[in-house]
Amino acid sequence: MKEYQIQENDSGQRLDRFLQKVLPQLPKNLFYKWIRTKHIKVNRKRCKPDQHLFSGDRVVLYVSDSYFDSDVQQTTEDKFKSYEFLQAPNELTILFENTQILIVCKPVGLVVHCDNRQVPDTLIHRILYYLYDTGAYNPAQELSFTPALCNRLDRNTGGIVIVAKTAAALREVNRLIRENRIQKTYLCTVVGTPPKLADTLYAWHKKSDTHNTVTICDEKSPGFQEIITGYHVLAKNAIHSLLSVHLITGRTHQIRAHLAHIGVPILGDNKYGNGKENCRSHCKYQQLWAYQLTLETNAGTCLADLNGLTIRTALPTFVQKEFPQFQLAANELDLD
Repeated sequence: MKEYQIQENDSGQRLDRFLQKVLPQLPKNLFYKWIRTKHIKVNRKRCKPDQHLFSGDRVVLYVSDSYFDSDVQQTTEDKFKSYEFLQAPNELTILFENTQILIVCKPVGLVVHCDNRQVPDTLIHRILYYLYDTGAYNPAQELSFTPALCNRLDRNTGGIVIVAKTAAALREVNRLIRENRIQKTYLCTVVGTPPKLADTLYAWHKKSDTHNTVTICDEKSPGFQEIITGYHVLAKNAIHSLLSVHLITGRTHQIRAHLAHIGVPILGDNKYGNGKENCRSHCKYQQLWAYQLTLETNAGTCLADLNGLTIRTALPTFVQKEFPQFQLAANELDLD
């Protein structure tokens, strides 16, 4: 027999999804069979796979302990050594933190999650290391929840990333993102000057199923989704322009592909950019930075006290280097 008491961070999810997280070594068809044959019960009552769990519920599996032989008890020292995130550096630039969320600044060149190279140094591993080190996250005390990133940035894009420290915060931030209640502003250097000094761009976007690229077109076509991108020219020189970009929709590579589509690709972008100009400028990484965000939260939620919160990073190096006339303190920039 095995028993789990549902904690606050496990609350709100379906029974079958909870079981898949806490017992990943067991096949899903077993869960459904045990639920159907009453070998799994919630609060000693018959249950359903799609039944939602709540804090305080007790999930009991009336099955042989042999099914859980691989789920052996480890000593505290063994568990500490087994946490993969401890292989990453405990280095993090924190912009804001409370009990619900953490807002950090991702450096250029760091992946947010493990990719096919399986490099242990990722943004999420650094975050888990920090939360573990400060006592905000203890894997041994969590059944199914792990702090998670609420937004992602490409490896070669730096700037603001939001982290949910609790399951309630993860649900709430995801809802705010869906409802476009988190306003995000980026800074970027582009090759050339846009047709207008400020504009809101509309187009249609489709991600390739086989390649990590997207296609942008001006007319609606099957499989394409609408994208909306606002921009404002902040400064320019003979070759390049500095833009603030406001994401109204947020799709894969949207800023990079949309600006390239109107003829002003981001400097250093090796996928959608101007290769000749990238070489001439000795620019290996795209000059794109997630600079600012503002939260619009609702009363009565776990993030209610953060309504109107605006977070900014320092100005990225590429702005300081190419546009010295734009050397304002970061908190003096008005990008709204």
